Amino acid sequence: MAFLTGDWLGTPLWLWLVFMATVLTLLAFDLGVLNRRDHEIGVRESLRLSAFYLAAGVLFGLWVWWQRGASSAVDYFTGYLIEESLSLDNIFVISLIFTFLGIPRLYQHRVLFWGILGVIVLRALMIGLGVALVARYSWMLYIFGAFLIVTGVKLLFTVEDATEIGDSRVLAFLRRHLRVTPELHGHAFFVRAPHPRDPGRLALWCTPLFLALCMVETVDLIFAIDSVPAIFAITTDPYIVYTSNIFAILGLRAMYFALAAVVHRFHYLKYALALVLVFIGAKIFLGDFVFGGKVPPWISLSVTFTLLAGGVLFSLWKTRGEKGGSPP
Repeated sequence: MAFLTGDWLGTPLWLWLVFMATVLTLLAFDLGVLNRRDHEIGVRESLRLSAFYLAAGVLFGLWVWWQRGASSAVDYFTGYLIEESLSLDNIFVISLIFTFLGIPRLYQHRVLFWGILGVIVLRALMIGLGVALVARYSWMLYIFGAFLIVTGVKLLFTVEDATEIGDSRVLAFLRRHLRVTPELHGHAFFVRAPHPRDPGRLALWCTPLFLALCMVETVDLIFAIDSVPAIFAITTDPYIVYTSNIFAILGLRAMYFALAAVVHRFHYLKYALALVLVFIGAKIFLGDFVFGGKVPPWISLSVTFTLLAGGVLFSLWKTRGEKGGSPP
């Protein structure tokens, strides 16, 4: 049909449909087959699941190469790598959320899974807004670049403290405005229970599992403030930005149970991430004033990969012999 070949945000509609069908199929297979029953996911299963999503992300990148050429594929893999790396701290904060709210490992995958659906919607809104701003005001890219440089420099010289989940304003707001049960009710996000002021009738209550879901979505939104502008500095193609974001998050959430146990080993990675942010921000200005246009994609990918690989290897070397706790 003609409408399938028509452009939507600069990309034929059928390519968007292929992407969405792929993601929904992966999620249906995950929840309906691999994790149909609640169970504790160990490190080995987490690694197998993450390998499954990693393979899917790589295959999709190769498909992008086939359909749209090498340049788009390199931008996709660069965006994928940046999103995956910048979201590592997300793992630590999610672990704190589960610990504070007392969410057992048995139900953590359910929260992470449904959180993905929220990510798909929230990232679409953020990226759509970014595309509209850049299309209308081209100088917004310079704002993004300056923001990334400032963020990178701040990260380079700032010692970060662990997030205090108990002091979260979002959590306090949710508890003030929602009826929340004091204990879990299996894997349910909502339950019917007696009304607090009228025990004779039932009312809808949220469970701590729903609070955890809301907090995980909030954390993702906060971290996206850094990662989305970073990928816009690589490419402004909505299709590449969005697909690389979603596939990276799918892989990272699948890897949660493996990474949560060893995230302390990546302490020095933040310095590599800081340098990546500075480089990505600077490349916007370098592209115009040095290269006379966009910095070649292979340079962006090579520098990003080298910095991140160096950060990972240095972190593993410096923290060798250290022991960390398991995720709750």
